[in-house]
Amino acid sequence: MRFTRILSSFLAVLMLSIIGLGQVARAETLADTLAAAYRNSDVLEQNRYLLRLQDEGVAQQVAGLRPVITFIASSRWQTPTTRQTDRLTLTAEMLLYDGGGRRLLRDAARETVLATRQSLIGLEQQVLLDAVTAYLQVWRDAQVVSVRESNLRVITQQLRAARDRFEVGEDTRTDVALAEARLAEARRALVSAQGALMIDSELFLLAVGRRPGALSGPGVIPSLPDSQEEALEIGRQNHPSIQAGRHGQRADELNLAAARTDYGPSLSLRAEGSVDPADRSEWFEDSASASLTLSLSQPIYNGGRLASSERIALATLHASMAELNETVRRVNQSIGNAFAQIRIASASIQASQQQIRANRLAFEGVREEASLGARTTLDVLDAEQDLLDARIGLIEAQTSLYQASYGLLAAMGLLTVEHLNLDVPEYDPTAYYDAVNRAPIHTPTVRGERLDAVLDRLGRD
Repeated sequence: MRFTRILSSFLAVLMLSIIGLGQVARAETLADTLAAAYRNSDVLEQNRYLLRLQDEGVAQQVAGLRPVITFIASSRWQTPTTRQTDRLTLTAEMLLYDGGGRRLLRDAARETVLATRQSLIGLEQQVLLDAVTAYLQVWRDAQVVSVRESNLRVITQQLRAARDRFEVGEDTRTDVALAEARLAEARRALVSAQGALMIDSELFLLAVGRRPGALSGPGVIPSLPDSQEEALEIGRQNHPSIQAGRHGQRADELNLAAARTDYGPSLSLRAEGSVDPADRSEWFEDSASASLTLSLSQPIYNGGRLASSERIALATLHASMAELNETVRRVNQSIGNAFAQIRIASASIQASQQQIRANRLAFEGVREEASLGARTTLDVLDAEQDLLDARIGLIEAQTSLYQASYGLLAAMGLLTVEHLNLDVPEYDPTAYYDAVNRAPIHTPTVRGERLDAVLDRLGRD
């Protein structure tokens, strides 16, 4: 009994917030929900920092093209006289030529950054699509609850009328029992719909980061291409998975080229100067020294390691090419499925609307005929059930149309904050890259601080 009271209280509060009964300042639009999901997503926050790791990969490769300067201070003790020798050494080393291998690795790192940015956009699309699904399910099941509550009131009236007719001998006990059975079924269906709404609220919390408020409905259908061929072309050009695959393939091509440069010679320069700070009497004659070394090296035998590295790079490239082809096919399939679902949902809406009009007329006519004794209680209950099924069918068809429409946007790569023009600060993936891609020596940089300010505006960090 206590659980029943808690459940009833929760449902009452939830229904007031979702359907908008009572005093509500402003109903929540789908755009509001999408903006909140983007702002609150921990998945996006995590992957923004993973993108930073790839940005730093470019800085690592850029650093490999620069000289390495090292300061060494050493002390050495010799026996048996226990003589101490101090030495200060400054060395500078720089790779002059390696067949372009390190530059190729730097360019590959840049392509990896671009691929990771596209993957981040793909996650953005998934976050927004999950929010769309959560919003539509709450909106759908709130309407279903409302319809089933109305159905419960109608069947209660029919039961009351059947009992009245039974009292005067117009109906049988069977008619009353049928009405009671339908009333019990209506109560069960209402509780089931209310439970589904509670589950939807939990899904909404997971997808958006908070529970739903009063929903105004999804609004107008988003603008979509006129033909499937146009959508396919947009998808091939814009879908983030395809773009990420292209950049990943290019990175693998550069890595393969870099692996092949390992067979060639490399030329490096090393400069070194050292001094004994304790010996000042003959500073330039004995204690100070300087050297300049130019080294040319050429691999002759590495036990097959270089050939293995090349084969690994080649296999990785072929794998990424196959993955890109599979990604294109999957995007094409998603677009085709979305178009088919839109057509099915549109046809279902038209059919459901016609069915509702016909069933409403039939129900009103059967109910009138029953009052005159020309129809039975079972006829009235069946007509009411047909009308109920048609109304729920229309709600489900409308939900499917919205879901398929936003699914088509995602399949084309257009379900993004920028394309939807959502009122939320958009994350700039280039800000951190611009701050670190030249491998600055000191951190944090001014640009890095600006990026942190952007994250603060997003409510993260």
